Amino acid sequence: MELSESVTHKNGRLRKPVVSSSDMGERESKLEVECDEEALLPNSVRADGQVKACHGIKGELGNVALLLFLYVLQGIPLGLAGSIPLIMQSKNVSYKDQAYFSFVFWPFSLKLLWAPLVDSLYLRRFGRRKSWLVPTQYLLGLFMLYLSVTVDAMLQTDGQSGPDVITLTAVFFMLAFLAATQDIAVDGWALTMLSRENVGYASTCNSVGQTAGYFLGNVLFLALESADFCNKYLRFEPQERGIVTLSDFLYLWGIVFMVSTTLVAVLKKENNRHHHTKKKPKEETQSVMETYKLLLSIIKMPTVFTFCVLLLTAKIGFSAADAVTGLKLVEAGVPKEQLALLAVPMVPLQILLPLVISKYTAGPRPLDVFYKAFPFRLLIGLGYALLVWWTPSVRQEEGFPVYYYAVVLLGYAVHQVALYSMYVACMAFHAKVSDPVIGGTYMTLLNTVTNLGGNWPSTLALWLVDPLTFKECQGAPGQTCGSVEEAGLCVREGGTCVTTLDGYYVESVVCVLIGLCWWMFFGKRMKRLQAESPSAWHCRVVK
Repeated sequence: MELSESVTHKNGRLRKPVVSSSDMGERESKLEVECDEEALLPNSVRADGQVKACHGIKGELGNVALLLFLYVLQGIPLGLAGSIPLIMQSKNVSYKDQAYFSFVFWPFSLKLLWAPLVDSLYLRRFGRRKSWLVPTQYLLGLFMLYLSVTVDAMLQTDGQSGPDVITLTAVFFMLAFLAATQDIAVDGWALTMLSRENVGYASTCNSVGQTAGYFLGNVLFLALESADFCNKYLRFEPQERGIVTLSDFLYLWGIVFMVSTTLVAVLKKENNRHHHTKKKPKEETQSVMETYKLLLSIIKMPTVFTFCVLLLTAKIGFSAADAVTGLKLVEAGVPKEQLALLAVPMVPLQILLPLVISKYTAGPRPLDVFYKAFPFRLLIGLGYALLVWWTPSVRQEEGFPVYYYAVVLLGYAVHQVALYSMYVACMAFHAKVSDPVIGGTYMTLLNTVTNLGGNWPSTLALWLVDPLTFKECQGAPGQTCGSVEEAGLCVREGGTCVTTLDGYYVESVVCVLIGLCWWMFFGKRMKRLQAESPSAWHCRVVK
């Protein structure tokens, strides 16, 4: 269950593709020249400039540790951004405000727009990847230090007024934009920092590091920030506040970013020996304009254009369940830290699911799995609506019973099975159809469209909750609750605004109906794309 962006980061950042071993081997073979030419191991270069083969991972543990740490840093601002919607929901902000803030999660779905700039523009002496990594991480640290001083005023934790959503959105959007830019630089550096035989560890560092960083910035933070959680599990004497505040957490990681970036800038060197030889790395041959022209030529292909349109519309049916359910549970009184902690027991399942599902998507028709899982995920969305409706009746004075959390966890687990079935199938198809000559650009384009196809429906779903919700003023004749001002007047006249129809339930039904129509009419069209010949997917441009 994507209870919110704070529980899972699948909509918050661009996931790395899951491909079969044969596809992975083919793509790694294309990286061998680059890795040999730019390997940064000091003992990997002979006197004649050729690269020696490395044996084992022991000689590169330092590089692996650095990559892992950089990916952890990347996950921190994403985790913090994911925690803000739950904090704002506990302050009774409108769903329109939540829709504004959801734009924070868009940069990782749009980073393909500026990735060619990061790859092509750099200071030769300082290093191709460090030219972007170092200033980006310094800016991340400075933004966090700035937020540590101002975030309380933005959230209005003193209770004087509501949160400053626009400013929060702008600042956290910049954090996500910088994290996405850092991701581009680190992904590129990972391919050259490790030797050819160990370059496969880069994806492991990415997955483990980002997940760990997100966990620290989201789950751990929400737990330590919650006074109830700390008093119940971590303290002997209850206190009014948690162990850490958002300001404290931002200040700590702001300092970590500044110090660690300085150490990387001073101590870690990029090997620029290719600048002194006639042979240049293969990836430097394309200019920025050539890359953009290549992307445009890929999108113009009929099969790719059709597939992208299907990817951009496929997740409309899941938008209410994925974007609004978690916020509705918080609104119903479920502690936000408890929702965040539901992600912990799901980690083993999230690791095993791609491995199990990949056995069924390794054949010539991976989208068959996507098609079969689609209606089950729609039904789970209706189940979430029932869960939200049931939640208030289960609430007790001391909180929610254990069996309630067991039901929520079960629903979350079932949702993960359907979600990963669709996700792994989609990534397997991306790997199957991508033109091997331009595989990296091709795959990144398809993955970007896939992520964007989940972000825009979620933002729209949040935006429409309030307009679709109907309330009436009880206890004050003649008053209405159609707007914030009218609701305030109702209260001043001694009345109470009561919800007669929650827009979330309207959205849940409408989304499922739209999803069923998509599945019946367009799902089969997507399946038929698997019958297209390989030449229909190959880019016909002069390389």
